[in-house]
Amino acid sequence: MLPRLSVFCALAVSWCVAAAAPAPLPPGVDAALARAQVPRDAISVLVAPAEGGAAPRLAHRAQVPMNPASVMKLVTTFAGLDLLGPAYVWNTPVYVDGVAQGGRLRGNVYLRGQGDPKLVMERLWLLLRRLQGQGIQAIEGDIVLDRSAFAVPVHAPAQFDGEPLRPYNAAPDALLINYKSVVMGFVPDALAGQARVQFDPPLAGVQLQAALPLAAAGAACGDWRAGLRAELSDPARMGFAGVYPAACGERSWAVAYADPRAHAARAVEGLWRELGGQLTGTVREGPVPAGLQPAFSATSPALAEVVRDINKYSNNVMAQQLFLTLALHKNGVATPEGARDALRQWWRGRFGDADPPVVDNGAGLSREARISAQALARMLQAAWAAPVMPELLSSLPIAGMDGTLRRSQSRAVGSAHLKTGSLRDVAAVAGYVHAASGRRYVLVAMVNHANAAAARAGFDALIDWTARDGLTDSGSN
Repeated sequence: MLPRLSVFCALAVSWCVAAAAPAPLPPGVDAALARAQVPRDAISVLVAPAEGGAAPRLAHRAQVPMNPASVMKLVTTFAGLDLLGPAYVWNTPVYVDGVAQGGRLRGNVYLRGQGDPKLVMERLWLLLRRLQGQGIQAIEGDIVLDRSAFAVPVHAPAQFDGEPLRPYNAAPDALLINYKSVVMGFVPDALAGQARVQFDPPLAGVQLQAALPLAAAGAACGDWRAGLRAELSDPARMGFAGVYPAACGERSWAVAYADPRAHAARAVEGLWRELGGQLTGTVREGPVPAGLQPAFSATSPALAEVVRDINKYSNNVMAQQLFLTLALHKNGVATPEGARDALRQWWRGRFGDADPPVVDNGAGLSREARISAQALARMLQAAWAAPVMPELLSSLPIAGMDGTLRRSQSRAVGSAHLKTGSLRDVAAVAGYVHAASGRRYVLVAMVNHANAAAARAGFDALIDWTARDGLTDSGSN
């Protein structure tokens, strides 16, 4: 407890300053925001030394709670690394109720989900191949999916923004398979005059259109997805009424399955049969019988790798899986309120009762989530001093190079590791900037305004200002 207390004390000097009257924004930032028609009272900013112990370099409305959008993932991922450790893994145990003889199992197979955020198609394929390695080719019974580790309310995918087929709207699940999404791959075949379509994972019981016509010769790629005229709202069929331009070459498109609750069962059965496996029963939900011991377990990548996917690519459902895992690890079963309570307790132990965030679902895909710039900056300073700092830092997008910052217009290419966030009327950025002097700064900026989407140029100007140690282009303060 003493190391955490010492970090808090070292930071204490900064936060009295952060609560003072708003400081003038740097001229380049102010000008960019003016062009975007974002008023000064819609932005919250804090720039401070990463190691703490000194007054912030810039503090503007830093004490005001704001909606951070996906920047909230920083809180979830640091809490996860801090509480669980970077080597933490999720196990998905597989149970065989019976003895296989001659490749046939007279009994059921059970898969118990424990919240693995990265049980993607390739790893499901390996799990089923390992099951076949137990001498099972035909299951004369059922494959039973146990999802009881997560007790989450029924989720309507269209509830947040009316886009139910967007993968980012997928709900968390104890047995989350391939993010409840289907990846459609398109390969043009000029000689046949069509584009072949591959669906991963294959979904049992769903009619999947294997090909569609190519567009007229010479057609530009353009908005190729709209040209497909995809018909994806029917859980029993996925097809297309349009055409595919050969100029696009090979492309892929990930969509959420129209019946998310049925996705896991259809994916497991579809892939099992594609592997040559036989099944006389069905794939259904149910509990693992008491006393039955697992035949083997499929193990996830380490948390450090999962956190990298969450932050680099702002994966919402993976963030929610980690968030709920905090409750699962603490209580033995995961509920949203249990996860919020686990994170609140962690925050209180780290930072006391000041400035607690409103985390909602842990991913930032929320209208209720709130955190102040000073609270987030304080957390980032604590993370800088923590043993898990390398894992958190390496998970953040690098300005102008990768993740959600690969198209950043900042001149600080390669010198800023920052998480971005965006929703309707919300834009945010937070993380670390390596300045020309060799010093590292924590940077937090959030805009809550109807013109938030246009504020990115202001964020780039702030990143550049910070990378110059707070100097203007002319070299003056």
